[in-house]
Amino acid sequence: MPELPEVETVMRGLATVLDGRTIARAAVHRPNLRFPFPPNLARRLTGAVIAGFRRRAKYMLMRLDGGDSMLLHLGMSGRMLIRPAGSNETPLHEHMTIETTDGTVVGFVDPRRFGAVDLVATAVEDQHRLLAGLGPEPLGRDFTAKILAAALAGRHTPIKAALLDQSKIAGLGNIYVCEALFRAGIAPTRQALAVTPPEVKRLVIEIKATLTEAIAAGGSSLRDYVQPDGELGYFQKAWKVYGREGERCAGCPGGTACAGIARIVQSGRSSFYCPRTQR
Repeated sequence: MPELPEVETVMRGLATVLDGRTIARAAVHRPNLRFPFPPNLARRLTGAVIAGFRRRAKYMLMRLDGGDSMLLHLGMSGRMLIRPAGSNETPLHEHMTIETTDGTVVGFVDPRRFGAVDLVATAVEDQHRLLAGLGPEPLGRDFTAKILAAALAGRHTPIKAALLDQSKIAGLGNIYVCEALFRAGIAPTRQALAVTPPEVKRLVIEIKATLTEAIAAGGSSLRDYVQPDGELGYFQKAWKVYGREGERCAGCPGGTACAGIARIVQSGRSSFYCPRTQR
């Protein structure tokens, strides 16, 4: 599933071609994805001016001048593909299409159909059922060591599971939690309540740094993920632990004593870490 940096990358790509444009035509090619499409979605989009974009966790919100926002979630394999003016070929598995008055075509392609599209009043976006229970944004000013410490206090779950709890921190996913924990020197198996105040402070710094670097690199590419213009993200080239089981840690202080990156399964997901430097 695309994680926060990938979603941010897609949203920025969409904004460059859609912000301020008028939707000339819209079409929905099936009744549902993970949920049914909103009633009369194509009619409600047609003629609207796109007023801006916002990301919340792993969701994108395309704001319209009439006071509604279209909520988009890419699911497991969703992509937003931009096609130039005059493009008449509809890609396989494109379930929703938007065309602007300048001829730009944007399609939502989702082979597995785990994505979602909905409409919500812009003024109450955060009250939408998919957004209402989310915690603070990890790149926001309100995500601080104090906030994270409160989220971890008294929790006997592994720190990795605590960081993936969307009600505590919105948008963190498996890849970037593994990377941030490595950079902070904290084992994914450590109980959340045992993380010390200095470690919490360091973890907040590394979460923000990891996400910021991944966004700057264009997100990571996993299986079906590509940016709207078709370019692959490339932050995976900078992964220090994720997907690198058995390899020696890049820049590991353990040096030749490093036994290699380990992989374990936690709650059905792979965790990668350095047993020597992450405690």
